[in-house]
Amino acid sequence: MEVEMKIRGLMMDASTNTPIVILKDVEGNVVLPIWVGIYEANAIALEIEKVATPRPMTHDLIKYCLLGFKAELKKVVVNELRDDTFYAVLWLDHNGETMTMDARPSDALALALRMDCPIYVDDEVLKSSRVATAAADPGSSEELRRWLENLGEEDTGQYKM
Repeated sequence: MEVEMKIRGLMMDASTNTPIVILKDVEGNVVLPIWVGIYEANAIALEIEKVATPRPMTHDLIKYCLLGFKAELKKVVVNELRDDTFYAVLWLDHNGETMTMDARPSDALALALRMDCPIYVDDEVLKSSRVATAAADPGSSEELRRWLENLGEEDTGQYKM
């Protein structure tokens, strides 16, 4: 089963100085942090903030290619968590044929924002991520989970590069 999620915001992990994309389910009960690279976070932030760039960024180019080939991005799914690494799949429709493509979650999210398509996370990934995080450091992970779940709108403000 898949759970529909929205990008709630971007923030920096203070301990590692790594950007985190905050996904929250549409019901508002589940939060999933995904650590991403600085360049990927920048691509997501540019689209969240609707910043126009003088030349197309990579995700814009992919969007234009899909549109040019009359392919539709139906959804993106974060479908696996293996060895502390998230995996995602793009679901595309082209001439009535559905195809899937492997993608990094950060790229899938950046493209989903540009193509205005839904984002899903497999419920097994949500269960695994809680267990994996708790197993790594039960005290701080539980604290982090509670903090992320209680984020208010003012906490996830605009991501500054």
